[in-house]
Amino acid sequence: MSSEVPDPHDVDAQSVETVRIEDEMEQSYIDYAMSVIAGRALPDVRDGLKPVHRRILYAMHELGVTSRSSHRKSSSIVGETMGDYHPHGDSAIYDTLVRMAQDFSMRYPLVDGQGNFGSMDGDPAAAPRYTEARMAAIAEELLEDIEKDTVDFASNYDDRLQEPTVLPSSFPNLLVNGSSGIAVGMSTNIPPHNLGEVIDATVELIDNPEATVEDLMEHVKGPDFPTGANIVGRDAIYSAYATGRGRIRVRAEFEVEEWKANRERIVITELPYQANKARMVERIAEDVNEGVIEGISDLRDESDREGVRVVIECKRGANVDVVKNKLLENHLERTFGVINLALVDGQPRVLTLKETLEEYIAHRKEVVRRRSEYDLNEAEERAHILEGRLKALDNIDDVVDLIQDSEDRDAARAGLQEHFDFSEAQAEHIVRMQLGSLTSMESTEIKDEYEEVTAEIERLGAILASESALFDVIKDELLEIKDEYDDDRRTSILEDQGTVTHEDLIPQEDVFVVMTEDDYVKRMPIANFDAQGRGGKGIIGADVKDGDRVTTVFRANTHDYLLCFTNHGQVYQLKTYEIPEMGRTARGKSAVNILDLDPGENITAIVDTDAFGEDEYVTMVTQNGYVKRTAGSAFDNILSTGIIAASLEEGDELVDVDVTDGSKDLVIATEQGMTIRFDEEEVRAMGRNARGVNGIKLQEGDAVAGLASTDEDDDRALLTVTKNGYGKRTLLSAYRTQSRYGKGLIDIKTNERNGPVTAVKAVTEADELVMMSERGQIMRTRASEISTVGRNTMGVTLMDVESGDAVASVDVIPEDVSDLEEPESDEE
Repeated sequence: MSSEVPDPHDVDAQSVETVRIEDEMEQSYIDYAMSVIAGRALPDVRDGLKPVHRRILYAMHELGVTSRSSHRKSSSIVGETMGDYHPHGDSAIYDTLVRMAQDFSMRYPLVDGQGNFGSMDGDPAAAPRYTEARMAAIAEELLEDIEKDTVDFASNYDDRLQEPTVLPSSFPNLLVNGSSGIAVGMSTNIPPHNLGEVIDATVELIDNPEATVEDLMEHVKGPDFPTGANIVGRDAIYSAYATGRGRIRVRAEFEVEEWKANRERIVITELPYQANKARMVERIAEDVNEGVIEGISDLRDESDREGVRVVIECKRGANVDVVKNKLLENHLERTFGVINLALVDGQPRVLTLKETLEEYIAHRKEVVRRRSEYDLNEAEERAHILEGRLKALDNIDDVVDLIQDSEDRDAARAGLQEHFDFSEAQAEHIVRMQLGSLTSMESTEIKDEYEEVTAEIERLGAILASESALFDVIKDELLEIKDEYDDDRRTSILEDQGTVTHEDLIPQEDVFVVMTEDDYVKRMPIANFDAQGRGGKGIIGADVKDGDRVTTVFRANTHDYLLCFTNHGQVYQLKTYEIPEMGRTARGKSAVNILDLDPGENITAIVDTDAFGEDEYVTMVTQNGYVKRTAGSAFDNILSTGIIAASLEEGDELVDVDVTDGSKDLVIATEQGMTIRFDEEEVRAMGRNARGVNGIKLQEGDAVAGLASTDEDDDRALLTVTKNGYGKRTLLSAYRTQSRYGKGLIDIKTNERNGPVTAVKAVTEADELVMMSERGQIMRTRASEISTVGRNTMGVTLMDVESGDAVASVDVIPEDVSDLEEPESDEE
């Protein structure tokens, strides 16, 4: 062995350079750190992918394992990726493949997996030999046009193949699917977002490069986690978007249900992002056994393939609010620390929301430019060949004679170039033409193709010559992606009751608010609902579960402070934006975190507090015909648990509320179609705790349906709507004024066809209406669609209500609001 040691006097030995070990360690560590940062841990801002994700998707693309192919064994995909592009362990590649297939990890999974790919309980995926995978359709959008020189390629690890340094990425994947990773001395943690919201913000920034973070947040409400749940507070969202860093509180979605007599249970249906359900249940059980949480009698995980369901049963007499708060403090709420760190030109940078979108737009601009140049070159080459073919057809006899007289193909090619001035490419194409291409039909097809190619050249030239045209292409492609893959938000945003709200961050828009008997609540933009002709069925406005029904729908602005009056005579104060925004087909969220309603308590009337003047009154009417007026100032300070609006006798309920000024006439309508009009001064003003005075004499079995206010100069009509979807408009002047506590006049016939009256509203010709059925159908229509008729008539069909369903609630969209929300015409 000693003979193999080099002689220190050898030339090779003397060429060894002496360095200080600390310098070598420093440089080597820096090289290692940068390798980890750029080559493993951090995503590229342009496509939102780390190298391992990019290599897996590209390997699947090269293998043809697309969304239209059959599934391929995961072990095959891992092997191809490792052998050709990613020279690291197969376990790292498979773990990445698994995560891209998990619908609880990725907002929009990039891999369509078949087999056991793990669970929210922390269960690992099956071995790669047992699972199969293929690209998801949305993943193909990341690779779209990659063969058209849209991105740069580099040699793979052994210089045998080429791999892309970034993907074309037809949508902002970094924000849409998020990313997380730990590098050397830094880490990234980017939350996922809703695809449609991110695309809308991208289009906004293209149209308005000076847009601020606040402007972009009108589109991007906040992170949208695949597991749903709720984000508490908007300040942290704003901080994350404005600075690139923030701490977002994510709270589980749960509701409190009545279970048995005097017993309640808490049902958890959505967990914070990345929460381990099995570990959470285990920790709750440990706290119960150790006495940290008291009042729980049983704990069960009833989750199945339909979704999460963890049931926590409370003991008889236990204070469910105390149990709920303990669970929130220790188990049902966690913090998501946002660090929007990504690679920009190969260097790590913490980015704001606007900067992230700007980098993506710059990337797409380059991709579309390079693709257009590629397509233009292809089109110009094809046009050049077609020009040669057309020229040859014009001189077909001479061309054929020349080719026949030539000794060989080379001589024919040279002769064509010499005698007809063809280029080498044109001459080569002509000598390879088949005789069948000389027909007149073929000639027509060549001319048509030439015209098409010429038009395409003009289009591509216009795109490359104009930045605005190029941006139009980017926007159109983004909106196509949105149309194909957009879905409803899963994560709701709740206001943090312990902090001051950044109200400027919340866009002002008019919305419909829907509540059900089981206290599910949500809001939806009015603009999502186009007006229909009367008599239609409407569209789905809420997915009401069995045994539940819609009780209330009303219009409000997101910035309105609302007084919510309930059938129990209580009143609560609520900011509209505190209600979670959800899609049409969503059931809604439990109102337990928004309003402290008692069992059986429902909202029956809404009053906008902005409507109060100094001398205005809140006028209320009950089911049994009592009416009362209370000064608006009595509702200035409302507790979070609500306050009494009216004292009710046993069996009575508050039905409707209106704001009056002391000079109005009150119109009270009953379920059996009777109506009375009298001066509001006949009802003296009284305190909140008063019951009120008799307003109308009710016949046996009748009950009050609604209330409206008017005066002698009022040219509006009284809209009456019945449960079976029928109704009419009658001018308010047709209802003569009489004394309070009379039987009133017949307003509408409530026969078997019509059913009982469900609501009355004062409307103008230009107003619009929204009607919602108990089963969740919603319909928006114009008041002008309903003809004006006299009293004591049958009415016409307003809404086609299915058998077993009934109109639950009606509200008015005033003319100024409906004008703002009217969809733009497609006509020039």
